[in-house]
Amino acid sequence: MNKTTTKAAAKTLPLNTIISGDCIAEMKKLPDDSIDLIFADPPYNLQLKGTLHRPDNSLVDAVDDEWDSFSSFGAYDRFTEQWLAEARRLLKPNGAIWVIGSYHNIFRVGAKLQDAGFWILNDVVWRKSNPMPNFRGKRLTNAHETMIWAGKSEASKYTFNYEALKALNEGVQMRSDWVLPICNGGERLKDANGDKAHPTQKPESLLHRVLIGSSNPGDVVLDPFFGTGTTGAVAKMLGRDFIGIEREAAYRKVAEARIANVRRLDSDALKVTTSKRAEPRVPFGQLVERGMLRPGEMLTSPNGKAAKVRADGTLISKDTKGSIHQVGAALEGAPSCNGWTYWHFKRDGKPVPIDVLRQQIRAEMQTRPS
Repeated sequence: MNKTTTKAAAKTLPLNTIISGDCIAEMKKLPDDSIDLIFADPPYNLQLKGTLHRPDNSLVDAVDDEWDSFSSFGAYDRFTEQWLAEARRLLKPNGAIWVIGSYHNIFRVGAKLQDAGFWILNDVVWRKSNPMPNFRGKRLTNAHETMIWAGKSEASKYTFNYEALKALNEGVQMRSDWVLPICNGGERLKDANGDKAHPTQKPESLLHRVLIGSSNPGDVVLDPFFGTGTTGAVAKMLGRDFIGIEREAAYRKVAEARIANVRRLDSDALKVTTSKRAEPRVPFGQLVERGMLRPGEMLTSPNGKAAKVRADGTLISKDTKGSIHQVGAALEGAPSCNGWTYWHFKRDGKPVPIDVLRQQIRAEMQTRPS
């Protein structure tokens, strides 16, 4: 899809709107290849057989709503196939989808995802730090839910903000098991009677991590099972556009009020740590052209190796010549070398990595008017 087509599609999208209606019918009205990311929290089909009580005989507020009722596994599978088909049609070629579920449905949904042509990237275990106990005492406490993250196809160049997730995790690579609390306390939305506004409201921390890791500011995020609007609230805060679809009027009312009170973060606050691979490419020769390093200037390595800068942006050392990376690798007898961190120049008598000069140029590139 070219840029003109993409802009035209964006103009027809009901951005930052909660659509009233059935998710499949309403998804059919949206244009092809128009959505960057989908977060889907479909019905789990987990209705209990009979009521459930705590040890003190108080009633557990379980999921017994009509929207979570299906006559059979076959009926649920057909429903899943239909909404996934629309989801894949709506995603841009490099779009992706997250689907969350429990043991009741996630395995069936995962198979249908693959059948529909999605390419599974990860399954993420959301381990609840404060799960609801198993009151009957006949099974293990159900302390987690599973999310499936999938690209539209195997060839999709999906968004993955690796460095941002690493920063969220105190500099350690983010794993596929996420320990986060369930929605409770002040975050748990209540209706006019003081009861839970939605039985399976997701915590904002979960959506924060999903959106930071797999979308960018300005992206369009679709949630076809919008509920009380967690996806929309976090999307608005993080500078993403959202589209929600919700058939239950009570949930829409709560979601609208909730999102109206959310403040979008400013542009500086929305910036996240990016991979160096995503930064503008700066050839070493540009440092020479601009006089930041001079032909004939000597560069040194931390262990005392040396090479001379040549006018064409290559280095020469003894019998070795080539790029900053090639010469560094040859001198170290290594298969590869990051010349930007290996080589240093002298300023005020102190060695300084040549990468400092590259970052100066990148900073200039980012502040130039487009």
